[in-house]
Amino acid sequence: MEENKQNQVARIQDFDPPKNPKTNKYAIACSFLASLSSILLGYDIGVMSGAIIYIKKDLHITDVQVEILVGILNVYSLFGSAAAGRTSDWIGRRYTMVVAAGIFFAGALLMGFATTYAFLMFGRFVAGVGVGYALMVAPVYTAEVSPASSRGFLTSFPEVFINFGILMGYVSNVAFSKLPTHLSWRFMLGIGAVPSVFLAVSVLAMPESPRWLVMQGRLGDARRVLNKTSDSLQEAQLRLADIKQAAGIPENCNDDIVEVPKRANGDNVWKELIFSPTPAIRHILITGVGIHFFQQASGIDAVVLYSPKIFEKAGIKSDHDKLLCTVAVGVVKTLFILVATFMLDRSGRRPLLLTSVGGMVASLVLLATGLTIIDHSEQKLVWGIALCITMVLAYVALFSIGMGPITWVYSSEIFPLRLRATGCSIGVAVNRVTSGVVSMTFLSLEKAITIGAAFFLYASFAAVAWVFFYTLMPETQGKTLEEMETLFGTFWNWRARARELKELKKTEKNSNDNGQIQMGTNNPAMQNLMT
Repeated sequence: MEENKQNQVARIQDFDPPKNPKTNKYAIACSFLASLSSILLGYDIGVMSGAIIYIKKDLHITDVQVEILVGILNVYSLFGSAAAGRTSDWIGRRYTMVVAAGIFFAGALLMGFATTYAFLMFGRFVAGVGVGYALMVAPVYTAEVSPASSRGFLTSFPEVFINFGILMGYVSNVAFSKLPTHLSWRFMLGIGAVPSVFLAVSVLAMPESPRWLVMQGRLGDARRVLNKTSDSLQEAQLRLADIKQAAGIPENCNDDIVEVPKRANGDNVWKELIFSPTPAIRHILITGVGIHFFQQASGIDAVVLYSPKIFEKAGIKSDHDKLLCTVAVGVVKTLFILVATFMLDRSGRRPLLLTSVGGMVASLVLLATGLTIIDHSEQKLVWGIALCITMVLAYVALFSIGMGPITWVYSSEIFPLRLRATGCSIGVAVNRVTSGVVSMTFLSLEKAITIGAAFFLYASFAAVAWVFFYTLMPETQGKTLEEMETLFGTFWNWRARARELKELKKTEKNSNDNGQIQMGTNNPAMQNLMT
C-alpha cells in the first residue's frame, strides 16, 4: 500500500506541471538578443520623422518626394521579408539575423553618406531589405524558443525593441538638430549602423531554434535547447514530441541525429496555405493577415512618422519644440509597451487587443475633432493644442499596450510549423505594404481632405478592426504552438471549438490519475478536433 502511494505521488510530480513555473531566464535572454533586430526598424521610423525636416531643406525636395522617401522603406522591406522565410529555413533563424544586421549596416552608411536624392533612395532600398529580414525572423525565433507559459511575454519583445528604436531615433533627432542642416540629417541616419553591429555580435550567444534543429534532423541539439528553454523537463519532452510529429519523425526515434522525411517543397507549402487550404488553415491565414493589415491601416505610422507635422498643425511652430514633443511620444510608446509585456500572459491576447483598439478609436476621433476645430479657427486655441498632444500620446499608449505587440505575438504563434516561416512572411509583407501606403499618402491625403478628415478615416479602419478581432480571433493564451490548429476552422463559431478543447484537457488531466499522458496533437481526441 505504501509503495502504491509513493508511485501515485511520483506520477503527480512527473506529469502535472507546476502551477506557477519559475521565470525561465535562459529563454528570456534568447528572446532579448533575438529581438534586438527589431531596433533596426524602430530607429529608422523614429529618426526619419525628424531627419526629413532637414532633408527637405537641404536637398530641396517636394512633399511627394518626402512621402516616397519616408514610406518607400516599407515597400523595400518586402524583398527582405519575402527572402527571409526561405533563408531562415535554409541557414537557420539565428544566422538570418546576421544577414539582416549586415544589410541594414550597409544601408545606414549609404544613407549617411548620400549626396543626392537618388543616392539616398538607394540607401533606403538596402536598409529596407535588412528591415524585412529582421521583421520576419525575430518573432518566429522568439515564438519557437519560448515556453507556453511566457510566450506572450517573450514574443512581445520585438515590439518592445521597435518602440525602443523609435525612441532612439527621436532622441537622435534632438541631439543632432543643432548641427548645420547638411550634416544634421546625415548624422541622424548614419548613426543607425551602430545597433546592427551589436545585433550581429549578440547572435554568437544565442542557440538555434529547436524547431529548426528538428527539421534538420538534429534531435540531440534540439533536446538540449528545449531542456534549457522549457519550464520543466516534462514540458521539454512534450514540446519535442509535438515538434517531431509535425516534422514527420517517429515518436520512438530518439537518436541525436536522424534522417528527416522529405518535406513538401515550396510549391506544396503555397498550395496548402493559399490555393487549397483546409478550413483551419484558411481561418489562420485570414486572422494572421488581417491583424497585420489593421495594425497599420489604423494609422500608427502616420502618427509616428509625421508627428512633427501633426504638432505643427496643432499650433506648435518651432522645429526644436516639435522634435521635443516627438520624444514624449517615444517615451510614452516605450513605457506602455513594457506594461503590455507583463500583461500578455496574465490578461490574455483578446482582452488586451479589444481594449487597445477600442481606445484607439476614441483617441483618433478626439484627435481628428481637435485638429478640425483648430484648422477652422483663426485664433490660437491652447485647449485645442493640449487636446491634440494628449490624444496623440493616448493613441500611441493604447496602441503599444495591445495592437502593437499582440500583432507579432499572435501571428507568430498561430501558424503550424510546416507553414510558419511562409505564413509569417506573408503577414509581414501585408504589414509593410499597408504601412507603405499609409506613410506614402498621408501628406497628399491631408492636402486633399484635411488632416482632421484623414484621422477620421484611420478611426473608421480601427473600428472595423475591433469587429474583425472580436468575431474571428480565438484566444491563444497558454496553448502550445502545436495545439493552435485545433482552435481554428469554424471562423465565427470558434468559441464552441475552444470549449471542446477545454473539456478535452480536463479529460486528459483526469487520465493522469491512471498514469497516462495524452497531450498535444498526439492525442486521438485532439486529432478528431483538428479534422
